[in-house]
Amino acid sequence: MKPDRAAELLRAERLRIERALVTRRHQDAAEETDVQDPGNLASDLYQDELDEGLRSDLEAQLAAVERAEQRLAAGAYGLSVESGDPIPDERLEIHPTAELTVEEERAREG
Repeated sequence: MKPDRAAELLRAERLRIERALVTRRHQDAAEETDVQDPGNLASDLYQDELDEGLRSDLEAQLAAVERAEQRLAAGAYGLSVESGDPIPDERLEIHPTAELTVEEERAREG
């Protein structure tokens, strides 16, 4: 993959994640100003845990973008961090932060 295209994909991914994090923060702030109804404590606790999980996932995705940006700067973008094998451009178009080939990821999950 050409470096310009990789940088474009990573910028778009970073923007998507940062927007989602901002949206999450605004929703959290709005919820904090709501009057707490004691009857809703269980559902509020569930929502808080769900929100924390979503926020954590977005932060992990942002960290993956940062690692991909570092690989791009080092000239290693598009190569597996495990084996050094090329990651197909088609995979990078769909998942710009991919660190492994599909086969390596399946082996890791299995």
